[in-house]
Parts: sequence; C-alpha cells; structure tokens
Amino acid sequence: MEYYAHETAIVDDGCTIGSGTKIWHFSHIMPNCTLGENCNIGQNVVVSPDVILGNNVKVQNNVSLYTGVICEDDVFLGPSMVFTNVTNPRSGVNRRGQYSKTVVKKGASIGANATIVCGHDIGEYAFIGAGSVVTKHIPAYALVVGNPARQIGWMSEYGHRLEFDSNGTATCPESKEKYELKNNIVSKIN
Repeated sequence: MEYYAHETAIVDDGCTIGSGTKIWHFSHIMPNCTLGENCNIGQNVVVSPDVILGNNVKVQNNVSLYTGVICEDDVFLGPSMVFTNVTNPRSGVNRRGQYSKTVVKKGASIGANATIVCGHDIGEYAFIGAGSVVTKHIPAYALVVGNPARQIGWMSEYGHRLEFDSNGTATCPESKEKYELKNNIVSKIN
C-alpha cells in the first residue's frame, strides 16, 4: 500500500514516506524527510528538511517539526505543539547549519500547545502535559507539566499515572504491567 496525501498537501521531491501514512489538508512535507509507516500527519503541519519520523507517529493539526527533530516509533504530538531548532534566533543572523538536535524516544506523548526547546531529548514513554515548556532532558516514563516543565510523577506505557508502593513497584491499571522505580529511574518489569 502506498501513502495517502490530500490534494492540498505539498510533498517535495526527495522524501521517503512509508506505506499506510496519511498526510492531510494544507500540510507541507519538505525535501529529504523520512516518514515511517502508518503515520498520521494532521492538517496544516510543516515537516522541515531532514526530519525523521518512525512508524505509527501521530502528528496532530498545526504542528511544526523543524530540522533537527527525530521522533521514534509510536510518538504522539498534540495539536499546535512546536519544536524549536536554534537556541538564540535572530532575524538578522543566519544560523542555518547550527540547528540543534532533539530526539523524542519511542512511545512519548507531547500535549497540545507544548514547546520543546531544542537540544532537549524526551525519554521513552514520557508524557509532556499540554502547554508545557520543556527546557531540559526528560527521563523515560516521566510526567512533566508547566513552564518551565517540571516532573510531577511517572506514567505507564498505556498513559496512566503510576503510584509506586514502599517497595518501589507500581502496576498499570489498564495493562496490568508492572514497573520498578529505583534510583529515580523507572523500568518495566518483564
């Protein structure tokens, strides 16, 4: 199966787009992008040159993904969230080629209207609350909110808040998977 692009979408030459991916109204996929299989690119999305999206990435309406962004598989990007790619932008100073890299790890979710300041990676299955401004690296499974974003808890792979007992274990109420909190690091117990 090929990918689908709405007639109003623009897909520049030199892109690699996986099977089953859908690109909706007024979105622009710029040269040298890689979009994995079964991605969903909402309305009015800009994917800048050299951006890489894994498989099953969901990009909601009005999102800008700038050069330097890499999203691994199963990432969710909420409506109108934005990445930056230069730490000190000035209109009169050309900083092309000085873009900072930001990696969003597998399964992470970023809420509506959040801003990810470039150069700060988001850990696996981390959960960034709506409107948050991320100014530092976010660990795997962390739940962060606010401006600047600060950690208020931990989340399961199914998106439920984890409540750790005195032994440092927690169970996801939906999946029943167990997690361990040790030295401020969460890992899933197999």
